[in-house]
Amino acid sequence: MTAVTSAAASPPKVRTDGRRERGRGGDRAVAGMSHTVLVVWCVLVIAPMIWVLIGSFKTSSEIFASPFSLPAEWGWTNYVSAWTDAEIGRAFFNTVIVVGSALVLVMLLGAMCAYVLGRYEFPGRRAIYYLMLAGLTFPVFLAIVPLFFVLGNVGLRGTLPGLIVTYVAFALPFTVFFLYAFFRGLPEEIAEAAAIDGAGHWRTFFQVMLPMARPGMASVAIFNFLGLWNQFLLPVALNPNQENWVLSQRLAAFVSSAGYAVDFGAMFAAVVITIVPVLITYLIFQRQLQGSVSAGTMK
Repeated sequence: MTAVTSAAASPPKVRTDGRRERGRGGDRAVAGMSHTVLVVWCVLVIAPMIWVLIGSFKTSSEIFASPFSLPAEWGWTNYVSAWTDAEIGRAFFNTVIVVGSALVLVMLLGAMCAYVLGRYEFPGRRAIYYLMLAGLTFPVFLAIVPLFFVLGNVGLRGTLPGLIVTYVAFALPFTVFFLYAFFRGLPEEIAEAAAIDGAGHWRTFFQVMLPMARPGMASVAIFNFLGLWNQFLLPVALNPNQENWVLSQRLAAFVSSAGYAVDFGAMFAAVVITIVPVLITYLIFQRQLQGSVSAGTMK
Protein backbone atom coordinates (compact mmCIF):
# COMPACT_ATOMS: atom_id res chain seq x y z
CA MET A 1 0.00 0.00 0.00
CA THR A 2 2.81 2.40 0.84
CA ALA A 3 4.56 1.69 -2.46
CA VAL A 4 1.35 2.33 -4.39
CA THR A 5 0.73 5.58 -2.52
CA SER A 6 4.28 6.87 -3.10
CA ALA A 7 4.08 5.93 -6.75
CA ALA A 8 0.80 7.77 -7.14
CA ALA A 9 2.09 10.83 -5.27
CA SER A 10 5.26 11.22 -7.36
CA PRO A 11 4.67 13.24 -10.55
CA PRO A 12 5.29 11.56 -13.88
CA LYS A 13 8.70 12.20 -15.44
CA VAL A 14 8.69 14.33 -18.56
CA ARG A 15 11.49 13.82 -21.04
CA THR A 16 13.01 17.21 -21.95
CA ASP A 17 16.13 15.97 -23.73
CA GLY A 18 14.51 16.34 -27.14
CA ARG A 19 13.32 19.86 -26.39
CA ARG A 20 16.75 20.90 -25.17
CA GLU A 21 18.41 19.50 -28.26
CA ARG A 22 15.93 21.30 -30.49
CA GLY A 23 16.51 24.51 -28.52
CA ARG A 24 20.27 24.20 -28.82
CA GLY A 25 19.94 23.48 -32.52
CA GLY A 26 17.83 26.61 -32.98
CA ASP A 27 20.34 28.69 -31.02
CA ARG A 28 23.19 27.38 -33.16
CA ALA A 29 21.25 28.19 -36.33
CA VAL A 30 20.56 31.75 -35.16
CA ALA A 31 24.20 32.20 -34.10
CA GLY A 32 25.44 30.87 -37.45
CA MET A 33 23.09 33.17 -39.36
CA SER A 34 24.14 36.16 -37.25
CA HIS A 35 27.84 35.45 -37.76
CA THR A 36 27.31 35.04 -41.50
CA VAL A 37 25.53 38.39 -41.74
CA LEU A 38 28.26 40.07 -39.68
CA VAL A 39 31.02 38.61 -41.86
CA VAL A 40 29.26 39.77 -45.04
CA TRP A 41 28.72 43.22 -43.54
CA CYS A 42 32.39 43.48 -42.50
CA VAL A 43 33.49 42.53 -46.00
CA LEU A 44 31.19 45.15 -47.53
CA VAL A 45 32.60 47.84 -45.22
CA ILE A 46 36.28 46.90 -45.00
CA ALA A 47 36.89 45.82 -48.62
CA PRO A 48 36.28 49.30 -50.14
CA MET A 49 38.51 50.88 -47.50
CA ILE A 50 41.34 48.47 -48.28
CA TRP A 51 40.83 49.07 -52.01
CA VAL A 52 41.05 52.85 -51.50
CA LEU A 53 44.17 52.43 -49.34
CA ILE A 54 45.91 50.31 -52.00
CA GLY A 55 44.75 52.67 -54.74
CA SER A 56 46.29 55.63 -52.92
CA PHE A 57 49.75 54.21 -53.73
CA LYS A 58 48.98 53.62 -57.43
CA THR A 59 48.87 55.88 -60.47
CA SER A 60 45.67 56.50 -62.41
CA SER A 61 46.91 54.30 -65.26
CA GLU A 62 47.56 51.43 -62.84
CA ILE A 63 44.12 51.83 -61.30
CA PHE A 64 42.39 51.61 -64.68
CA ALA A 65 44.63 48.82 -65.96
CA SER A 66 44.35 46.59 -62.89
CA PRO A 67 42.07 47.99 -60.18
CA PHE A 68 42.57 45.13 -57.70
CA SER A 69 46.29 44.50 -58.06
CA LEU A 70 49.05 45.82 -55.82
CA PRO A 71 50.97 48.91 -56.95
CA ALA A 72 54.16 48.42 -58.93
CA GLU A 73 56.04 50.79 -56.60
CA TRP A 74 55.10 51.80 -53.09
CA GLY A 75 55.63 55.51 -52.54
CA TRP A 76 54.16 58.63 -51.00
CA THR A 77 53.92 60.65 -54.22
CA ASN A 78 50.12 60.70 -54.23
CA TYR A 79 49.99 61.80 -50.60
CA VAL A 80 52.46 64.63 -51.25
CA SER A 81 50.46 65.71 -54.30
CA ALA A 82 47.18 65.65 -52.38
CA TRP A 83 48.68 67.46 -49.38
CA THR A 84 50.32 70.27 -51.39
CA ASP A 85 48.86 70.56 -54.90
CA ALA A 86 45.24 69.89 -53.85
CA GLU A 87 45.77 71.94 -50.64
CA ILE A 88 44.46 69.13 -48.48
CA GLY A 89 47.06 70.09 -45.87
CA ARG A 90 45.61 73.56 -45.31
CA ALA A 91 42.09 72.16 -45.21
CA PHE A 92 43.22 69.50 -42.74
CA PHE A 93 44.57 72.08 -40.29
CA ASN A 94 41.44 74.22 -40.71
CA THR A 95 39.30 71.18 -39.93
CA VAL A 96 41.38 70.32 -36.87
CA ILE A 97 41.03 73.90 -35.56
CA VAL A 98 37.28 74.08 -36.21
CA VAL A 99 36.34 70.59 -35.00
CA GLY A 100 38.73 70.67 -32.03
CA SER A 101 37.54 74.05 -30.80
CA ALA A 102 33.88 73.22 -31.37
CA LEU A 103 34.25 69.86 -29.64
CA VAL A 104 35.86 71.37 -26.53
CA LEU A 105 33.21 74.08 -26.30
CA VAL A 106 30.24 71.82 -26.90
CA MET A 107 31.44 69.21 -24.42
CA LEU A 108 32.04 71.82 -21.72
CA LEU A 109 28.80 73.73 -22.28
CA GLY A 110 26.78 70.56 -22.86
CA ALA A 111 28.07 68.89 -19.70
CA MET A 112 27.36 71.96 -17.59
CA CYS A 113 23.87 72.37 -19.03
CA ALA A 114 23.03 68.67 -18.64
CA TYR A 115 24.33 68.68 -15.06
CA VAL A 116 22.19 71.65 -14.06
CA LEU A 117 19.09 70.29 -15.78
CA GLY A 118 19.59 66.82 -14.31
CA ARG A 119 20.61 67.65 -10.74
CA TYR A 120 18.86 70.90 -9.79
CA GLU A 121 15.20 71.78 -9.44
CA PHE A 122 14.20 75.28 -10.59
CA PRO A 123 11.26 76.86 -12.44
CA GLY A 124 11.40 76.28 -16.19
CA ARG A 125 13.81 73.36 -15.97
CA ARG A 126 11.63 70.97 -17.96
CA ALA A 127 10.77 73.68 -20.48
CA ILE A 128 14.47 74.25 -21.18
CA TYR A 129 15.05 70.51 -21.47
CA TYR A 130 12.20 70.10 -23.96
CA LEU A 131 13.48 73.04 -25.98
CA MET A 132 16.81 71.23 -26.20
CA LEU A 133 15.00 68.13 -27.41
CA ALA A 134 13.17 70.24 -29.98
CA GLY A 135 16.55 71.28 -31.34
CA LEU A 136 17.21 67.65 -32.26
CA THR A 137 14.15 67.60 -34.52
CA PHE A 138 15.04 70.83 -36.35
CA PRO A 139 16.42 70.07 -39.84
CA VAL A 140 19.76 71.66 -40.61
CA PHE A 141 18.85 72.89 -44.08
CA LEU A 142 15.98 75.03 -42.70
CA ALA A 143 18.51 77.15 -40.78
CA ILE A 144 20.93 77.71 -43.65
CA VAL A 145 19.37 80.94 -44.96
CA PRO A 146 18.91 82.60 -41.53
CA LEU A 147 22.42 81.60 -40.49
CA PHE A 148 23.82 82.97 -43.75
CA PHE A 149 22.45 86.43 -43.04
CA VAL A 150 23.09 86.35 -39.28
CA LEU A 151 26.75 85.41 -39.67
CA GLY A 152 27.11 87.98 -42.43
CA ASN A 153 25.65 90.75 -40.26
CA VAL A 154 28.06 90.02 -37.39
CA GLY A 155 31.05 89.59 -39.71
CA LEU A 156 31.60 85.87 -39.10
CA ARG A 157 30.53 84.44 -42.45
CA GLY A 158 33.42 82.73 -44.20
CA THR A 159 35.54 82.63 -41.05
CA LEU A 160 36.63 79.80 -38.80
CA PRO A 161 35.10 81.34 -35.62
CA GLY A 162 31.74 81.57 -37.40
CA LEU A 163 31.92 77.91 -38.34
CA ILE A 164 32.92 76.97 -34.78
CA VAL A 165 29.94 78.80 -33.29
CA THR A 166 27.59 77.14 -35.80
CA TYR A 167 28.97 73.68 -35.03
CA VAL A 168 28.56 74.25 -31.30
CA ALA A 169 24.96 75.41 -31.73
CA PHE A 170 23.96 72.34 -33.73
CA ALA A 171 25.81 69.80 -31.58
CA LEU A 172 24.67 71.19 -28.21
CA PRO A 173 21.12 69.69 -28.11
CA PHE A 174 22.37 66.15 -28.75
CA THR A 175 25.11 66.55 -26.14
CA VAL A 176 22.67 67.75 -23.48
CA PHE A 177 20.20 64.99 -24.32
CA PHE A 178 22.89 62.31 -24.12
CA LEU A 179 24.53 63.50 -20.88
CA TYR A 180 21.28 64.36 -19.09
CA ALA A 181 20.60 60.71 -18.24
CA PHE A 182 24.18 60.15 -17.03
CA PHE A 183 24.16 63.05 -14.58
CA ARG A 184 20.64 62.31 -13.42
CA GLY A 185 21.58 58.70 -12.67
CA LEU A 186 24.57 59.57 -10.47
CA PRO A 187 24.04 58.91 -6.73
CA GLU A 188 22.83 61.90 -4.75
CA GLU A 189 24.83 60.75 -1.72
CA ILE A 190 28.10 61.57 -3.47
CA ALA A 191 27.09 65.18 -4.05
CA GLU A 192 25.93 65.44 -0.45
CA ALA A 193 29.26 64.04 0.79
CA ALA A 194 31.13 66.59 -1.33
CA ALA A 195 28.98 69.38 0.12
CA ILE A 196 29.70 68.17 3.67
CA ASP A 197 33.43 68.26 2.88
CA GLY A 198 33.07 71.92 1.93
CA ALA A 199 32.98 71.63 -1.87
CA GLY A 200 30.95 74.25 -3.69
CA HIS A 201 28.86 73.76 -6.80
CA TRP A 202 31.74 74.32 -9.23
CA ARG A 203 34.15 72.07 -7.38
CA THR A 204 31.53 69.34 -7.01
CA PHE A 205 30.87 69.44 -10.73
CA PHE A 206 34.45 69.51 -12.01
CA GLN A 207 36.14 67.28 -9.42
CA VAL A 208 33.38 64.83 -8.46
CA MET A 209 30.51 64.56 -10.93
CA LEU A 210 32.31 65.18 -14.21
CA PRO A 211 34.91 62.40 -13.69
CA MET A 212 32.09 59.98 -12.81
CA ALA A 213 30.40 60.76 -16.15
CA ARG A 214 33.59 60.07 -18.11
CA PRO A 215 32.16 57.09 -20.08
CA GLY A 216 29.23 59.20 -21.25
CA MET A 217 31.53 62.11 -22.08
CA ALA A 218 33.73 59.84 -24.18
CA SER A 219 30.76 58.40 -26.04
CA VAL A 220 29.17 61.71 -26.91
CA ALA A 221 32.60 63.11 -27.82
CA ILE A 222 33.04 60.36 -30.40
CA PHE A 223 29.59 60.93 -31.88
CA ASN A 224 30.11 64.69 -32.03
CA PHE A 225 33.55 64.29 -33.57
CA LEU A 226 32.21 62.04 -36.31
CA GLY A 227 29.33 64.37 -37.08
CA LEU A 228 31.43 67.53 -37.09
CA TRP A 229 34.37 66.06 -38.99
CA ASN A 230 32.13 64.81 -41.81
CA GLN A 231 29.95 67.94 -41.92
CA PHE A 232 29.44 69.18 -45.49
CA LEU A 233 26.26 71.25 -45.82
CA LEU A 234 27.10 73.90 -43.22
CA PRO A 235 30.64 74.62 -44.47
CA VAL A 236 29.53 74.82 -48.10
CA ALA A 237 26.78 77.33 -47.30
CA LEU A 238 28.49 79.38 -44.58
CA ASN A 239 32.19 79.20 -45.42
CA PRO A 240 32.77 80.52 -48.97
CA ASN A 241 36.31 81.77 -48.28
CA GLN A 242 38.66 79.24 -49.91
CA GLU A 243 41.47 79.97 -47.46
CA ASN A 244 39.22 78.71 -44.64
CA TRP A 245 37.83 75.66 -46.42
CA VAL A 246 37.61 72.44 -44.41
CA LEU A 247 38.35 68.93 -45.66
CA SER A 248 34.89 68.15 -47.01
CA GLN A 249 34.88 71.33 -49.10
CA ARG A 250 38.41 70.91 -50.39
CA LEU A 251 37.89 67.25 -51.25
CA ALA A 252 34.70 68.02 -53.19
CA ALA A 253 36.43 70.85 -55.04
CA PHE A 254 39.42 68.64 -55.82
CA VAL A 255 37.21 65.99 -57.40
CA SER A 256 34.96 68.36 -59.35
CA SER A 257 37.60 70.82 -60.59
CA ALA A 258 39.57 68.21 -62.55
CA GLY A 259 36.60 67.08 -64.63
CA TYR A 260 37.43 63.88 -66.46
CA ALA A 261 41.18 64.24 -65.78
CA VAL A 262 41.01 63.29 -62.13
CA ASP A 263 44.20 62.09 -60.50
CA PHE A 264 42.61 59.07 -58.84
CA GLY A 265 45.73 58.14 -56.92
CA ALA A 266 45.91 61.57 -55.28
CA MET A 267 42.14 61.53 -54.75
CA PHE A 268 42.35 58.18 -52.93
CA ALA A 269 45.23 59.56 -50.86
CA ALA A 270 43.08 62.56 -49.90
CA VAL A 271 40.28 60.21 -48.85
CA VAL A 272 42.71 58.23 -46.67
CA ILE A 273 43.94 61.46 -45.06
CA THR A 274 40.33 62.33 -44.27
CA ILE A 275 39.48 58.90 -42.81
CA VAL A 276 42.60 58.24 -40.70
CA PRO A 277 41.83 60.78 -37.90
CA VAL A 278 38.37 59.25 -37.45
CA LEU A 279 39.82 55.76 -37.08
CA ILE A 280 42.51 56.94 -34.66
CA THR A 281 39.91 58.73 -32.52
CA TYR A 282 37.75 55.64 -32.33
CA LEU A 283 40.68 53.40 -31.42
CA ILE A 284 41.65 55.78 -28.61
CA PHE A 285 38.17 56.06 -27.12
CA GLN A 286 36.73 52.62 -27.86
CA ARG A 287 37.34 51.39 -24.29
CA GLN A 288 35.38 54.32 -22.87
CA LEU A 289 32.62 53.73 -25.42
CA GLN A 290 32.33 50.06 -24.47
CA GLY A 291 32.39 51.01 -20.79
CA SER A 292 29.53 53.43 -21.23
CA VAL A 293 27.43 50.81 -23.02
CA SER A 294 28.03 48.21 -20.30
CA ALA A 295 27.31 50.76 -17.57
CA GLY A 296 24.07 51.67 -19.25
CA THR A 297 22.93 48.06 -19.46
CA MET A 298 23.69 47.41 -15.79
CA LYS A 299 21.55 50.32 -14.51
